[in-house]
Amino acid sequence: MALVEQRTQPLHGNLVGYAEAGADSGGPVVVLVHGIASRATQWHDVMAVLGESCHVIAPDLLGHGRSAKPRGDYSLGAHASGLRDLLAYLGHDSTTLVGHSLGGGIAMQYAYQFPERVQRLALVNAGGLGPEVSPFLRAATLPGSEYVLPLLAGSWVRKAGSGVHDLLARAGVSLPAGLVEALAGFGSLGDAATREAFVHTARSVIDVRGQRVDARDRLYLAKDLPLLVVWGAKDHIIPVEHARHLAETVPSARLEVFESSGHFPHMTEPDRLARLLADWVATTEAAALDPSDLTQRLRAPQGA
Repeated sequence: MALVEQRTQPLHGNLVGYAEAGADSGGPVVVLVHGIASRATQWHDVMAVLGESCHVIAPDLLGHGRSAKPRGDYSLGAHASGLRDLLAYLGHDSTTLVGHSLGGGIAMQYAYQFPERVQRLALVNAGGLGPEVSPFLRAATLPGSEYVLPLLAGSWVRKAGSGVHDLLARAGVSLPAGLVEALAGFGSLGDAATREAFVHTARSVIDVRGQRVDARDRLYLAKDLPLLVVWGAKDHIIPVEHARHLAETVPSARLEVFESSGHFPHMTEPDRLARLLADWVATTEAAALDPSDLTQRLRAPQGA
C-alpha cells in the first residue's frame, strides 16, 4: 500500500490543499477530482492502492476541504484553470484525469480547455452528461437558499446527526461509506465560507430544472482520448442511465457499472476501483492531441 501524504501550496494568493501518493513510483500521473461539498480525503483508500503503480494527486478544489474559500469564480472553467495551475506548478504537463460527480464535469471541462494536457479521461458518476440530478441539489440553487442552508446545516442539526451515528455504532449498525461522506459534506455547509462556495458552485452548473451544463455535444473533439466510465448502479443523485447513454454515444468508451454501489463507488468499493484504474492506465496508450486535429474536427460537418 502506498503512503498518502497531505500537502499545501499557495497559488494566486490562496492556499490549495492536495493529497499525494506514489510520487516515487515512476508511474504515470493520475489526478483524482472530487465532487461538490466533498474533499480529497475521500480518495485516500483508492490512492493507497493506485499509488503502488501510479503517481496520484487529489486536490481539494477551492471552496472545499483544506483549500481556501475566497469570494470568486466557482464555475467549471475556473476550477479547470485552477487545477491546471496546480499541476503546472507541480511540474505535471500531461496527466490522466479521474473526476467524480462535479469533478467529472471539471475533468471534461479541463479536457476541453487544455486537450494537449490530458492523456486519458475517467468519469465516475459524473455530472455534465444530462439534466437529471437530485432534488436537493436543484433546491440548493433556488433564490434564498443561502439563507435556508444555515438552518438545515446548523450546529444543532449536526449534533443530532452525530448522536444518531454514535447510537447506531454502539448498536453495531454501520452506515454505508457513501452516506457517511454525504452527511459529512452536508455538515460542512455549517461554515459560512464553505456554504457560499457551495451555492456559487451549484448555481454555475444547476438550476431548478436540473443540470444546465452538458458536455455531450463536444465529446467528439476528444474521440481519440481513452475514456473510462464508472458508475454505481444505485446512484440516487445522478442516474446510471447517463453512463449507459454515454457508452452508446462513444463506442470507444469502456463502461464499468458497480452494481452494489451508489453515488460514491470510490468509497464503497475503493480497492476494486483502484485496480480497475491501474489496469486501464497500464493497458491504454496515452493520447497526444495534435492541434491541427482539433481544427479539422471543429470544421468538419457534425457527425462526420
